[in-house]
Amino acid sequence: MPPFGSGLLVLTAPLGALPRRAAAALAAAAGLVAGPLYVHLQPGLRLAATPPPNPAAPPPAGPALLRALAALYAAAARSGMDLRVLLGPGRRLARPPRVLLLPANEAPGPPGPVQLGLRSLAAAAYGCPPDLPALLLGDAAGDLDGDPEEDPECDPDAALPNFSGVAVGGTFDRLHGAHRLLLSTCCLLARDRLLAGVADGDLLRHKVLMELIEPYELRVAKVREFLEDVKPSLRYDIVRLMDPYGPTITDPDLQCLVVSQETRRGGEAVNKQRLENGLPALALHEILMMQDPDHSENEEEKISSSSLRHRLLGTLLRPPRQDPALPPRPYVIGLTGVTGSGKTSIAKLLGCLGAFLIDADKLGHAVYVPGGPAYEQVVATFGAEILSEDGTINRKVLGAKVFGNQERLKSLTDIVWPEIARMVKEQIREAEAQGKAVCVLDAAVLLEAGWQDMVHEVWVAVIPEDEAVRRVVARDGLSEEAARRRLRSQMGGGQRAQRAHVVLCTLWEPRVTREQVERAWELLQQRLGPAHGP
Repeated sequence: MPPFGSGLLVLTAPLGALPRRAAAALAAAAGLVAGPLYVHLQPGLRLAATPPPNPAAPPPAGPALLRALAALYAAAARSGMDLRVLLGPGRRLARPPRVLLLPANEAPGPPGPVQLGLRSLAAAAYGCPPDLPALLLGDAAGDLDGDPEEDPECDPDAALPNFSGVAVGGTFDRLHGAHRLLLSTCCLLARDRLLAGVADGDLLRHKVLMELIEPYELRVAKVREFLEDVKPSLRYDIVRLMDPYGPTITDPDLQCLVVSQETRRGGEAVNKQRLENGLPALALHEILMMQDPDHSENEEEKISSSSLRHRLLGTLLRPPRQDPALPPRPYVIGLTGVTGSGKTSIAKLLGCLGAFLIDADKLGHAVYVPGGPAYEQVVATFGAEILSEDGTINRKVLGAKVFGNQERLKSLTDIVWPEIARMVKEQIREAEAQGKAVCVLDAAVLLEAGWQDMVHEVWVAVIPEDEAVRRVVARDGLSEEAARRRLRSQMGGGQRAQRAHVVLCTLWEPRVTREQVERAWELLQQRLGPAHGP
């Protein structure tokens, strides 16, 4: 773990030099800073000057600054660094820097004039304590002096337009480098106010792996903290977007809407609505997409939140439960998901990797058979009309009696679930007797029944509702409407994912599912260590 929780990196090279050398500077800083890394841009600054230098206005908002920002955020995106390039000094930063950094060679001995100038600048611009550690990154950060690279198509005197009110919208999940470049561009365009719409509700429904999208409140908090750090002089209105337009079609004080190539058509639709509402059209400022050189199959070519969510599959999302009442061995995984999610295929893959499998659905069938632990009580509660001619419980008839009736359903589950739980515990003891290190409880109602108290980790299989409907229709011969009703009577994938330690998804080819499961298993073995060997 890097030693400092936050830092301030001062870059004094010409803006044109940054695109080629940004990655080296950030890589050197990443080894020292674990949390937010603020960047102060002041080309041509001589920190060793006497008297100590004062912070200058930020570089002019033009093509050179945008290219520098794009290079810095692209380099940070590859490592997941929380980078914040400051576009103007102002109030105290949200996460005060614990270290000051500068790409330069360090002279031996006590702090020299460069370090002293660095401290003076940070104190004047951002209210940093005057005694912060000031480190020179040396050759590892690359030579940030020298001739800048010029873009032959870039007019060095060109300037971005500016508007009193600017608007932008997005999901802003897991605030990444492309988001940060987008928001920074908005800050450069805005003179007084930025309206940021954050998507929620039905706008998220068709997002890839929407179950892993961060809660709205968290996304808003991250956007606000970033914006107020980067350019504190603006007024920020952050609103919930429940439809594609939001306030942009009714707000008379807006002048510009920032779009990408993907969202330009949406911007044109906004302007059509504004004209119908008697408002002037907004200037549409289009930004370029930030490409992701590390994207894999089934991921977008651009840097995107959906790709980041895809990379979370099979990884540990939160620490495992620490319950002294749970024996450490066998280590029990509770695997759950909606019908059609593919959890049974995941369970089979885990079985092939060495896990002891417990199928709660099969145990559920066993409790209903004549002589089974729940048979007599279920018949006494729901009547002889649920019996087939051979005396067995007709589960379709029983299901029809309880479906849509919460009171009857609770009566049934109060009888059946405790018996299934007892049988599960017997199976766990059997796994222990066989010397199994890992036990997987495959249970659709794991969370509803409260069985998560029997497991160390909850693993959830998620799937888009439309795909689950298609699978249930093909597997069970139900109508699409009946399949959708069945799915919506269950706990949703998003609710399950909020309580998951690991999330998996079977949406893609079987090979992709297998790779996820193998990754999850390998990471599990690392968590358990050699003491839990098979």
